Amino acid sequence: MEDKITQLKEEALKLAQAAKTLPELDEIRVKYLGKKSELIGFLKLLGGLAPEERPKVGALVNEAKEAIELLLRDKKMLLFGEAQKKKIAAEKIDISQPGKGIKRGKLHPLTQVMEEAKGIFLRMGFEVAEGPEVETEYYNFDGLNIPPHHPSRDMWSTLFIKEDILLRTHTSPVQIRVMEKRKPPLAIIAPGRVYRRDSDATHSPVFHQLEGFLVKEKVTFGDLKGTLTEFLRQMFGHEKKVRFRPSFFPFTEPSAEVDVECVLCSGKGCRLCKETGWLEILGSGMIDPNVFKAVGYDAEKYTGFAFGMGIDRIAMLKYGIDNIRLLYENDVRFLEQF
Repeated sequence: MEDKITQLKEEALKLAQAAKTLPELDEIRVKYLGKKSELIGFLKLLGGLAPEERPKVGALVNEAKEAIELLLRDKKMLLFGEAQKKKIAAEKIDISQPGKGIKRGKLHPLTQVMEEAKGIFLRMGFEVAEGPEVETEYYNFDGLNIPPHHPSRDMWSTLFIKEDILLRTHTSPVQIRVMEKRKPPLAIIAPGRVYRRDSDATHSPVFHQLEGFLVKEKVTFGDLKGTLTEFLRQMFGHEKKVRFRPSFFPFTEPSAEVDVECVLCSGKGCRLCKETGWLEILGSGMIDPNVFKAVGYDAEKYTGFAFGMGIDRIAMLKYGIDNIRLLYENDVRFLEQF
């Protein structure tokens, strides 16, 4: 029995020393130190031995067991260290190699143009105000001198939610809401989404506008022309010419359409400007006294001007975009150009 214990010990030590992998080492542990191993089985036989033999055999088994465990532990640490080195070598990164580019998001072209327009007016002293996109008929029409059944309502293709609730067709309702709460002097711009029943290459059911107004004593049409001329030159370039044409809007009198020299042909005439050399950009005018009356302003004391522009149209002209749908389709190939 003693010779067998010694034989098992030497056999286990030899195999453990020669082991190349952690799984192989674990198999040796189970074979020689497991509950069903032959070496541990000798401990179960101690009860059948003569009393004088038990201490000697027990000590021999424990000695063999400790020697095998010690070598297995040392060998395991050695193999684990080698495995870690191989793993690190396999996963090593050459930091001198160029890295993979990270695609970073950019502002949508509509947002870029809106922020640029807002920035120009803010530098002129205007402040930003906002209002709800779901409006009442009063704020969208009546308060702006467009009473029920007025023919001018045909200028807007309105999306009604119910009888007197609608999706705003312009951001002008913000003008009434602000003037109801505040007294002049006021210089306000109102950017935001608006909605109309339009859908073709140059129109969308939802688009973006920036409207503004200035109210104080002794405001003239010359103030309006100077403000909008400076805005358009900062937006399209100081070399661009600007002109004002008489027009009609229910909430301004007198009213004017504002054109800028064609961004494509510089006034020579082309397909974009329909050979006129000019591009219509925005509508404007002096605020109608009836609008002041609706908000309780003294039309004899105060005067003011208002204007409104489509940000989508400005973006299309500024960047040469020929279809408004491109602004809403979220095609990455299109958006990443900006």
